[in-house]
Amino acid sequence: MISAHLEGCTGAAGEETCRTVVKHKVDLFYKLRHVMNELIDLRRQLLSGHLTQDQVREVKRHITVRLDWGNEHLGLDLVPRKEFEMVDADQISVSDLYKMHLSSRHSVQQSTSQDGGRQRHGDSCRMPVPHHLFVNLKSFTYNTIGEDTDIFFSLYDLREGKQISEKFMVRLNKNGGPKNPEKVDRLCALFTDLSNKDMKRDLYIVSQVIRTGRMLLNDSKKGPPHVQYRRPYGCAVLAMSDVLQTISELKEEKDFVLKVYTCNNENEWYQIHENIIRKSSTKYTAPSTNYGLIISLQLLRGDMEQVRRENPMIFNRGVAITRKLGFPDVIMPGDIRNDLYLTLERGDFERGGKSVQKNIEVTMYVLYADGEILKECISLGSGEHNISEYRSFVLYHNNSPRWSEVIKLPIPIDRFRGSHLRFEFRHCSTKDKGEKKLFGFAFTPLMREDGTTLSDESHELYVYKCDENTTFSNHALYLGLPCCKDDFNGCPNIPSSLIFQRSTKETLWISTQLSSTKLTQNVDLLALLKWKAHPDRVMDILGRLRHVCGEEIVKFLQDILDTLFSILDDNTDKYGPLVFQSLVFIINLLRDSKFYHFRPVMDTYIQKHFAGALAYKELIRCLKWYMDRSAEVVRQDHIQEAMRALEYLFKFIVQSRILYSRATCGMEEDQFRASIQELFQSIRFVLSLDSRSSETLIFTQAALLNSFPAIFDELLQMFTVQEVAEFVRGTLGSMPSTVHIGQSMDVVKLQSIARTVDSRLFSFPESRRILLPVVLHHIHLHLRQQKELLICSGILSSIFSIIKSSSLESSVQEEVEMMVESLLDVLLQTLLAIMSKSQSQEAVRGQRCPQCTAEITGEYVSCLLSLLRQMSDIHFQHLMDNFQSKEELKEFLLKIFCVFRNLMKLSIFPRDWNVMRLLTS
Repeated sequence: MISAHLEGCTGAAGEETCRTVVKHKVDLFYKLRHVMNELIDLRRQLLSGHLTQDQVREVKRHITVRLDWGNEHLGLDLVPRKEFEMVDADQISVSDLYKMHLSSRHSVQQSTSQDGGRQRHGDSCRMPVPHHLFVNLKSFTYNTIGEDTDIFFSLYDLREGKQISEKFMVRLNKNGGPKNPEKVDRLCALFTDLSNKDMKRDLYIVSQVIRTGRMLLNDSKKGPPHVQYRRPYGCAVLAMSDVLQTISELKEEKDFVLKVYTCNNENEWYQIHENIIRKSSTKYTAPSTNYGLIISLQLLRGDMEQVRRENPMIFNRGVAITRKLGFPDVIMPGDIRNDLYLTLERGDFERGGKSVQKNIEVTMYVLYADGEILKECISLGSGEHNISEYRSFVLYHNNSPRWSEVIKLPIPIDRFRGSHLRFEFRHCSTKDKGEKKLFGFAFTPLMREDGTTLSDESHELYVYKCDENTTFSNHALYLGLPCCKDDFNGCPNIPSSLIFQRSTKETLWISTQLSSTKLTQNVDLLALLKWKAHPDRVMDILGRLRHVCGEEIVKFLQDILDTLFSILDDNTDKYGPLVFQSLVFIINLLRDSKFYHFRPVMDTYIQKHFAGALAYKELIRCLKWYMDRSAEVVRQDHIQEAMRALEYLFKFIVQSRILYSRATCGMEEDQFRASIQELFQSIRFVLSLDSRSSETLIFTQAALLNSFPAIFDELLQMFTVQEVAEFVRGTLGSMPSTVHIGQSMDVVKLQSIARTVDSRLFSFPESRRILLPVVLHHIHLHLRQQKELLICSGILSSIFSIIKSSSLESSVQEEVEMMVESLLDVLLQTLLAIMSKSQSQEAVRGQRCPQCTAEITGEYVSCLLSLLRQMSDIHFQHLMDNFQSKEELKEFLLKIFCVFRNLMKLSIFPRDWNVMRLLTS
């Protein structure tokens, strides 16, 4: 092949040409060899039998893309495939065959472009895929501490100046090995649910080392050896931006070394990680060697179930699941959480007559209403067991310590109400006895009087004086005292002769963040759930539901829905419209990608928990009232919201009617059918309005048309196929026939028709007989005007595909007859116009318009061929008989011969689309 090109190479220009040809062929050879090796490897993976179904599908996709690429570059034919298998061209419509060719060509083009480009292309229409960071501590080398150490790993956002994940905790003994022998080679964590937005943050892996031992590391005089203190030692950081690309490309762990820096001044320990990141080298000391923490990282993608399936070895190592602080971007149904994250921020304490400042240790307990200490409700980090008593690390000689230590409190939901936190403050003496003397305490309830939890913010707690003899045996003695300034304002008349006196110059600051699927901090939501306690405020409570954030609503979705329908049953006339508005608001909230996964929860609720047997009457009445007002209201935001919620409103209506019918043995059936008939009259009324002079009305009609096809399946539960088809035909027929109502509205109208054709309703022959005429009528109008040709071709392709798959049914002949009468002539006219424009554009080498591209020509050629292949001798005979004169016949034959001539003359399909070229011929 190469030698044939070399024979004619003479002169300088010829030699250059030869070099180019040889280089191209050699490059192609190496590319083909690489692809062949890939195919062999992919085949080996398939035959191994160790792949999941998702992995098998992905491997098959890669194989078909590479086969198509190879065939194209070797000048071979493109093979049409469906679900990665070759298809029989005689068993599918020409339109489907064309789509398969087009899909294969697009896949090849995408595979030769940037790998990331293809991924980005589909991201906007898919659910966001979470990332998970696997961290494995391999060793702590050059560990000269000689004491037990706790190492904490977390993810830190420098730009926002806050930790975004829980901590992963590793406990090492003084020799540097795991304190628990069972954890050898199992010191690993998975930081879960990192979104695409998180991956773009200025993220750092921060590791803090806390030693447990003497007050001063190199001074044996400071405290007896039997007294242990938690003391800060060092910190290490790793910028995610430095390693992200490396760990994203690899499918295995990658090792990294983190230097452990020590803090020069313990007063600045709380910000040592920031100082290291910003290279404030005067505030920390670098290690004498390059050794430190050796960790390995791996980035995983997908939901947790998928990650577990695809990475069983990681989970077999007892990996510690380390979650984000707060909820992920996509909240999954069934994700039960009740975690309170408490940050011990700082304190201000008096010297107390001492010559030097105190060494302050904070001890924290979680106590229930009866004063019992709740066991194992404190977590210092994932990877270790929960504890019942928290002890802070000690900052040496510091009366204003800043800890900034985050503690997780996984308190059982049934123990949350009535529980409180107690913080005890002790001075740690470094004298011979090493005593820890109690000198004060602070406390805070976990829930307020109104039933809401501690708000996500900083709290300034009062410090009360006490001494070592204080036992706290009677917790009621201090629970009656104000715990903070807000609490004091609520009970100003506190007697001064109490056992505990407040130390006015001492304060403790903490901050809290609640991640709970069962508890709320929202007063408005709590008022709704407990509406019976304030029946006089129901109108105001319902009106304030819109101000509740989405995360809170989806957490309590079933409870909120139960409450709404309970209020509706209580007084339909009074509360009906507000309940309807609230229901619409919640339904539309679930259209948000963040909460889209909760749609199945709503479906399950409707099918299994919904009990509003009378609700359908009010829902139909409100929906009809909204639609009837669309002609007279200027602001139609609320009407448009109701139109967008149409699918789930009909789900509630139908299920409510089913419950009522079941309870009453089918009573009021005629009234229900009449109300649905009236509702569809209102729908037809909205669509028939002239919206050319009202942009607001256009948006209302568009919202209705977008939602309309989604209600067909609900109607089929209550009505026959023919009855539903008549509803739909009347609705589609009420749309203006003109194609000049505005381009955007034309698109929405045709998209609604396209979804109707793709719906289950259209698959029934008895419904197609009713719906096909009105569908063909609208397509005919648009083709006559040469408007929205791509959408029209898509609708026609779907119709031909359905007819081909139903070709054994007797009704198909009648349907083909309808299509011939309505479409054959206009299809020929459209093709001639497209081909004429395409030729004229190419002749002047001008910019080709979108509707003159080869793709749209191919779409309509495949539609014409599909129709001609479906036609039988009887159809051709009827076609000939329908011509009124020889002139009409002559005109038709001229059109079809012109189309055939152009098909032979123009290269409609690429050279390697042999199947399509043969069908065209």
